[in-house]
Formats: sequence, C-alpha cells, structure tokens
Amino acid sequence: MAEWETVIGLECHVELSTQTKMFCGCRVGFGAQPNTDVCPVCLGHPGSLPVPNEEAIRRIVTIGLALDCRIAPHSLFHRKNYFYPDMPKNFQISQFDLPICVGGHLDVELPNGATKRVGITRVHMEEDTGKTTHGSASGRIHDADSALIDYNRAGTPLVECVSEPDIRSPEQAGAYIRELRATLEALDVSDVRMEEGSLRCDANVSLRPAGTEPLGTKVEIKNMNSIRSLERALTYEMARQQTALENGEAIVQETRHWDEDAGATKSMRSKEEAFDYRYFPEPDIPPLDPDLAWVEDLRAALPELPPARRERYVRAFDLKPMVADVLVGDRVSSALFEETLVLGTDPRLAANWITQDLAGLRNKAGAQAPNLVTARHVADLVALVAADTISGQGAKQALEDAFVTGDAIAGIVERRGLTQVSDTGALGAIVDRVLSENAEVAEQFRGGKHEVIGFLVGQVMKGSRGSANPKLAQEFLCERLNG
Repeated sequence: MAEWETVIGLECHVELSTQTKMFCGCRVGFGAQPNTDVCPVCLGHPGSLPVPNEEAIRRIVTIGLALDCRIAPHSLFHRKNYFYPDMPKNFQISQFDLPICVGGHLDVELPNGATKRVGITRVHMEEDTGKTTHGSASGRIHDADSALIDYNRAGTPLVECVSEPDIRSPEQAGAYIRELRATLEALDVSDVRMEEGSLRCDANVSLRPAGTEPLGTKVEIKNMNSIRSLERALTYEMARQQTALENGEAIVQETRHWDEDAGATKSMRSKEEAFDYRYFPEPDIPPLDPDLAWVEDLRAALPELPPARRERYVRAFDLKPMVADVLVGDRVSSALFEETLVLGTDPRLAANWITQDLAGLRNKAGAQAPNLVTARHVADLVALVAADTISGQGAKQALEDAFVTGDAIAGIVERRGLTQVSDTGALGAIVDRVLSENAEVAEQFRGGKHEVIGFLVGQVMKGSRGSANPKLAQEFLCERLNG
C-alpha cells in the first residue's frame, strides 16, 4: 500500500435507549415478539401523525455537545423517500440539509499511542426501519424465496453520526468506533450493543495515489456488526480496490455487503445519490429551534467524558494508560471500578482484577450471561489476598464462583476450602512429597538451574489444590534444596 493512501469516512447509526419511539408512544426494546410494539403511526397508516420525542431531541443535542458540534438554531425534518418493505410509510423521517448538529470532532487514541482528530461532519436525527429476515441459507435477498418483516424496530429514535474522510486505516477506524462508543456510553444515551444492532456502522472507502489531494471513487460497505468485522471488511476492500486500480480497472461507486463467512465484500447495488431520495420538508413536523439557554444547560450537565476520565485514572490512581483505557472503554467495568474506590480498595489492585480476570470471565461467558460480581466482591478479594488469607489462585477460583452465584467471597472461601495452608507441618509434608516425586528437577536446581523453582512451587500449589501459601512454599523448597 506504499503507493496508495486509503481514505475512510464512517457513518455510525446509534439507536437511542429512550422508553418510546421517535414519533409515537410505542415501547423501544430488544427481543419482544415480532410486531407487538407497533401502532398506526410507526406502521404508516393513513391519517396518523408523528409527534417528536422530546427526550430523543435532548439526547441528540447532548451527543452533539460532547462531540463539540455547533447546535443549529434552526433545523428541519425531511421525508427521505424510498420503497423498501422495512419502512411501511415508503419514506423515512430524517434530516437532510439542515441537521441539528453541525461540525465537531472526536479525538481518538491510536494503537501506537498517538492521538488523531477525526472531524464530525454532522449528527442528525431520524427514525429506524423495521427488520427483514430473508428465507435463505445465506440470509440475503438474492437467494431467498420469502421474507419476514418485524416492525418493532420501525420508528426507534436513530442518531446518525457522519465523520469526515479523515481516517486512513482499518486500525484507525476501529479506534474511532471504540472512542465513539465509549463517549455514547458515558452520556448514557444508548446501550451501543453492536450485536443487537443499537450501534451500526457503514464505511465509505476509497484509494488515491499517495501524496495527492483529489479523492478516489468511494465504495460504501454495509452489514458490519462488530469492530472486528469493520476492520476485516476495510482490509479486504482496500486490497480489492488496489488490485483493480493497478490492473487499470475503474472503481464503481456502489454499495457492497460484507459477507462475514466468506471474508469478502460483495456488490449489492449502485450507490444512491441524494436526489434519488427526493427529499422534501416533513409537512407534519414544525422546525426545531432549540432555546439557547436550554442548550447551555445541557452543556453544563455533560458528564465526565472518556479523555478526562482516562487522565484522572492515570494521574490520581497511578494506573497504566492501557489499564485506564480498558476501564474507560467499558461502562460496566468503569462503574464497578468507581464503586470499589468508594469502599477504599487499592485502585491498582482493583483495576487489575476488573480488567483482567473479571473481563476474561465476561468475555468467555458472552454478553447475555449473568455477571453477579459487585464492588464488594472485588474489595474482599483484594483484602484477602493482601492478608495472605487466600492465594492468587484461590482468589481466581472464588471470583469464578461469585460470577455465577453472587455469593459473598468469605462464604465461597469457606465452602470451597480456599484458605491458604500456612501450617508448617502440613505444608512441609506437601513440599517433601513434591521433592520426592520430582527428584530430577530438584537435582537441576542444586546444579544451578534455579529457575525450576517456579515449577516446583506450582507442584506444591497443585498438591494443595491451590490452598498453599506460595511464599512459604518457596521458602520451604529452598530450605530443603539448599540443606
């Protein structure tokens, strides 16, 4: 890619976690029976009239302020006309040339430690569509002989955040989405669960000769339901376009579908232009003219945003930047960490348990698994390990138990017999047995290969089912081996 520069812009759609839909009183949620959260308004029945959701407007203005956007003193809703079965009105209420939030930026920490400013073109409000499930093995319309439509999602408040084409690699794109997601979580405006579709991303990508200014022909990529999918799709599309350009082929402006199983983008349709949608002002909704004092009240009420929280964690608690980044990037972890601080727990030890062991359990169990670990569990683990009451291995076992049962740590330790064995007689017997069973390793230590002590300590821990005091175990081993 040395001779080519990649230009990427991202369009992120964020479902707001309001109680009701954008223009009616139907419930917003995930997982309800199909077509049960619907009414004449979101089903597009003739004569039904939309009424804007005040809370949704408050939330999009809050998002705009957090992204340093200018809040437009006058904005309009438009009708975006298109004929797909997932939008029963045959038009979508959206915003066109007068969005509510204009300009702005998001500062993104890149994997190499540098910071990149990505411009925000606009943040506008619209309503979401329904969900179509195609009756085919691939789930795509081209292979289907039937389709099922669920209108529960139709009308859900949807914010579209459009970036400038400032992103230059898949890694930068991933970092941008992570930072945007962390910002939205901090604002508490959406649950931003990509696996449930409440955060969706489309990417516009093009290539141009390195060092030149004119943009190449862009291709839009859809159907990326994770950050990993986004990075994979962009990597594939960059290579596809480079091969085409170097073979003298023209890039077609089109919309392409990311096929996760095939690991490839596939052509869907030619790219629409704005005039294809025949935008015109929504006649049933008056203009939005937000009061300046109201906007300033929202600005003053903004919570601590990710950059400030990272800086505080590093400065106040001496956390490593990488640990602070992991905490800030996950709302559950950050809230749990803050709660442990209230309990007086050592910040660095609490952060390590939350970002390493607990995060591993959560990742393994999946997003829908119960996580019953509280700040009190973390605080008790830290205290028991510090007091040498339980070993690090025993603490891991107790955490695994608490993750599923929610039982108090003290009760788990007692029930599972995790208290460290510090009794010299019992521990000495285990050490003698380990040395007898590993005589060859013991001779290696006596011959100067002292690094094998770690293996022997591990055998003592295994023999005690994790309950031995590892410090005492090593002292006993060294005493026997050097005696």
